[in-house]
This record gives sequence, C-alpha cells and structure tokens, in this order.
Amino acid sequence: MSDEPSTLLDARPEGPGAAAPEADGYRNRQHVGHGVAVVGGVGGDFHYHAGPEPRDDSVSEVVLRPEFREGPYPAEDVARRLLGFAQPTSYARCREALGHHLLFLAAERGAGAGTTAFALLQERCGADRITGLNSAEDLTAWQPGPGRGYLLRWLAPDVADKLGEVPVRALCHRLREAGSFLVVTVAAEFRLPADTTAWQVRHIPPKPYDVALHRLRALAAERRLAPDLLPLALEHLDRSEFRRYLGTFPLPAVGVDVAEELLEVVTSGRTVATALENLRLGGVQEAHAALDGMRDRADQLALTASVALLEGLDRTVIEQFAATLRTLFTERAAMAPALAPRFEAAPPPAVTPADRPDLLGPAFEDRCAEIGAQPGPPRIVSSGRYRHRTQPVAFRGRHRAESVLRRMWLEHEGMAELFWTGLHALPYQQGADLAAGRAIGRVLVHATGPQALRQLQTFAEADQRWRRRLAAYALGEVAQNAELMSGVQAQLRQWAGVRDVNRRCTVAETCAGSYGLARPAAALNLLDTVLDGPDEGTEPRLRGAVVFALGVLLGEETNHRSVLRRITEWLAAPDGTLRHACAAQVTEALCLSSFPEPHRRATRKLTLADVIGGHPDLALPLVVAALDAPASRTAAAEGLAAVERDPALSRRAAFDTFLRALADASAGHRGVISFLLTRHRNRGTTAPEGKSA
Repeated sequence: MSDEPSTLLDARPEGPGAAAPEADGYRNRQHVGHGVAVVGGVGGDFHYHAGPEPRDDSVSEVVLRPEFREGPYPAEDVARRLLGFAQPTSYARCREALGHHLLFLAAERGAGAGTTAFALLQERCGADRITGLNSAEDLTAWQPGPGRGYLLRWLAPDVADKLGEVPVRALCHRLREAGSFLVVTVAAEFRLPADTTAWQVRHIPPKPYDVALHRLRALAAERRLAPDLLPLALEHLDRSEFRRYLGTFPLPAVGVDVAEELLEVVTSGRTVATALENLRLGGVQEAHAALDGMRDRADQLALTASVALLEGLDRTVIEQFAATLRTLFTERAAMAPALAPRFEAAPPPAVTPADRPDLLGPAFEDRCAEIGAQPGPPRIVSSGRYRHRTQPVAFRGRHRAESVLRRMWLEHEGMAELFWTGLHALPYQQGADLAAGRAIGRVLVHATGPQALRQLQTFAEADQRWRRRLAAYALGEVAQNAELMSGVQAQLRQWAGVRDVNRRCTVAETCAGSYGLARPAAALNLLDTVLDGPDEGTEPRLRGAVVFALGVLLGEETNHRSVLRRITEWLAAPDGTLRHACAAQVTEALCLSSFPEPHRRATRKLTLADVIGGHPDLALPLVVAALDAPASRTAAAEGLAAVERDPALSRRAAFDTFLRALADASAGHRGVISFLLTRHRNRGTTAPEGKSA
C-alpha cells in the first residue's frame, strides 16, 4: 500500500513502478495440513507455510512485503518499484539538484514522488545501496554511511523546524564526505525555511499516458505481455476513449490502471468497452453513487459490503458473510424508526403471471450484477487431502472495494460496529483474515481521532489465531503510512507490555509481516518485550508466534546479523524463560535441519553451515551459548558433527578454522569443553575420510 494517497484513490500504488493491485495476493488459497499455501504469484510477497505442530487454528501466513522501509531496500524491491518508470517533467531539475548530494522533493500525495526518489538514487548509487530513514530522523545530527543513497519520506514538522541554511550546508558536507546522497520527500502544503530553497524542487508528475506507455513496454520486456501483442496494446492506448480517460486525472496510478486493463484486453479477450467500464466503475464518485442508490435495500447493501471487505474470496464465503450482514442491517433499520421506512429487508417479491410469488429469488450472479460485481472463472485447487472448486468474487471497478468500504465504514454512523459484529459471527474461512485485515487497514489509514487503532483490540486479544492475524494485517497496512507509523508503534509497544498473552501474540504476528520487514530493529525490540511477560499457561501459543516472526525476519539477508545476535542473547537467558525457550527452538532447527524447518515454506532457510560460513563472527558466540545451554546442547553437538562429516558442508563453513576458534573460546564454558573432549575421544570414528583428527 502506498503512503501517497490521491483524490482518485488514496491507497493506490504510487506510480508506474508500483506493484499490481494487491487484491491478487489472496485470490487462490489451499488448505494444507495445518497451514495455508497460496496458488500462483502474490505480487512480490512470499508465503510461509505453518507445519504440523499444534496451532490455534488454520490461518493465512502470507508475508507481505512493505512498500517503504527504515533500513536497506532489497535490490529486487527497487526494481519492482521502477518497473516501467516514466520520468516526470521535473526530473532534470531533480537530477541537477541532487548533484549537491541533498534534495528536498515537494510533492502532492499520490504524484509518484517516492518512485522518482528511487530512480534518482538508483542512478547515483545502484539499486542495492538504497536505505530508508525514519521520518522523525534528526537530520542535524544524522551521520550518513559511505557510498549509499538515502530516502526519507514525508519529513516530520519537528525535524523541519531545525533546518535552515547552516544545518543544511553542514548536512550536505557530511553527505559529500561520505559520497552519499539523500532525497527527502516533503508534502506540497508544507513550507520549509526560506533559506533552503536552493535544495528544493517541486515535483511535477509524468503524464498518465506516458506512464501507461512505459508500463506496457515494461510488461512486454518482462514477458507478461507477448512482444507481438505490444503493437496492438499501444494501438488501443491511442484510442480517443483511453486518451480521454487518461486526461481526466493527472496521476501516475491512472496510467498503471489503464496499462493493466489493456493487458487484459490483448491477452484474455476482454473487450475495450469492458475495460473502460472497469476503469470508470473504480472511481470514488461512481462508488458513492452506487451506495446512495441502494441505501434502502438491505440485500444489495449487505452483498456490497461483503464483497468490499472480502473481495477475492470464494462466492460461498461472500454469500455467508452477506447473509449475516443482511440480518444486522435489517435489525438496525427496525431499531431506528427514522431509517425503517426507507430500509427494506428484502426486495419486493416478484410476481409471476399467475400471481404466485417467486420462491427462489434472484440468482447469486444476478445479485452480483446488480451491485457491479461478478464471480470470476471457477478453478480447482488442492486442499491437502482433496481438491475442490473455488470461484472468487470481485467488483468490476479496479478500486471499487476500497472506495465503498471506506465510505460505509467512516461516513455512516454505526456501520463499523456492524462490520465487526459480522466478523465476530463469521466462522473462519480460508483467507478471510488476510482479505479483511488488509481492507480494514486501508480504511483505518483515513480514520481520525487518537483511538482509531483501538477498534482492533477485540480481535487482537481473541483466542482464535485468525482473528489476531486479521488485526496484524490491518496494523501492517496502517504502518505503511509514514505519518501514522508513530501511532502504530505506540499501540504495539503498549500491547507488548500487557499481561494478556493474546495481545502479545498479536504484536509478534504483526512483526511477522510488512511491519517487521520494514522496521526489523523495532520488531526485534518488540519481540523482546513480548517475552518479558508471563506465559499464563499458553507458552506454545506465544512461543510459536515469536518463532514465526524470527523466521520471517531471517527471510531477508540484511536481517541475519541482528536476528542471530538476538537469538544468542536469548540463549543466555535463564533456563525456563520464554526467551530461552524460543532461542533453543530456533537453534535446534538450525542445527538439526534448517530454520525455518523443512515443513515450512519460506523464501530462505538457514542451516548451521550457512551461519558458520556466512557469519563466523556471530556463529562462534551462538554455538558457544548453544553448547552451554542444556536445552540446545545435544542438537548443537549433533549439528557440528554433521557439518564436519560432510566434506561440502565442512568446506562451506571453513570448519577447521571455526573449530580452532571454538577451542580458543572454550575457557569457562563447560558445554564447549564437554563437546571438544567428546569429539577428541571419538575422533577415530568421526573424522572425515582422509582427514586426521
């Protein structure tokens, strides 16, 4: 989710380099044992499959990648953001200003300033050397690292108050000395001190037509669009209907939407008229007009609300939730006399030629058509032991779900409570936590008042894991907004320190997603706080959530050092504590197989040989702590023996060198001494062939 909202659709991806709409991320799900696997791609997100160990219930464990980070950006994330990048009109001025190593880029929300900043920094430093900064970073005292590009999005007012010509010149000097560059995005309505004008550029976004053109060419280069179909797509792009639509809203995201619709036109047989209608129906005004037209129809309103909250899920789930909401809406009308005359519980019964009532009622697809939605093509998916058919339901308008849900949730009194009541009554359906959590998070970005996030507390303290996952997904969406990050952090810190185990589990679940990947240092500190409280007899639940979060963080190489250090610290905690138990579980998996474990799906798994070979300075204290701890001693010894026996693993880990370092560090560590003595006694049988003991 972009943090640069627009008047067309505030939570659209930010520009031509943004990922495709993320609704595709939860389209196809399958139930596998005790977890969830997802069929097909998820727009850059990765999937973590919960294995056969006991769980509260089956949940979605899709790990969503953040759009913005505080820390290093993976090169592949930068490349994804810049897919089909169209240079804005002001790009030459930005490039010239950044020659002074510092640029304040003033922009409207949704105008693509973040994408432009990535392009500028990639030119200067490369895609693998870009780092995000906290918007509250004190730039007067900040020290840049050597040869890096830095992005600070949406400068905080209290930071800006400290800036002036003298501190800005000093900042430029530090950047120049380090050979680094900094781009700071500033809200257009915000005024920096007048004496910093020399470093400021007003961002002028690219024309949506140019964005669509570059996007289509990039899709062809990626082979998502067959190169021989590109001329046809460009021919459609030049049609007067599309040019007229592109001229309606001067935002980069409009060009991305047009390119995606044209992709469907030339690859899947979608008609031009349907593509244009899909674009039109996604507008905010059209969504609001549709809602106003059904305010006295409980059946239509309930189905609209169900699709808006759970878009992309199977029709059975949509129907079930719509039935629940319909009852709630009808009860609401009965309790409010002012609404009752205009709120019909059901459409008037159809009358046949013989004046007999229509007992069947309208078909589901006809009901969907009335509200501008449609079931997609059926597909067969695997569900562990069997296969079943699923049929996702979505609005025809590309962004209609978000517009409708935001209007219902925020503009109409009592509607938010009805949604929560309906979710409480809903038995868990695969993917409901992911779909509803993200949808609610996008709404809460626009909620007002200091208690906005407190709406999530009931689900955050629920016994069912899927409810906690829903709250975690919602918090992760809100956290993508720079201005709201401090509120999310404060809420998570508060929940991390309470006695209630479930709320602490929700904090860990939030760290196991886009929030944790965007702010790994803050996530590790939260996990540490979570383990401070009592377990109150539910240790497996809390330990599982924390270990899951550690596995997600270790999925990115930039987090390896900080996570391994924290695991080592926790191993040194007293036996019987939650910290020690979590660290021992991770260490045992590292030594005996991999972490995350073989039955889990993850982007990357680490083994003991990987840790020793890739981070020998961190592996040594980790192994020492593991050998000293009774809970992990046996696993560590077996893991070291397995590495030594396997010539390939031994070479990868430079095991002889590591063993000498381990011997040098053995003083005062009984577990290490015991391991070395046992190895010495058994050297005749454990030494690899051809190698002396």
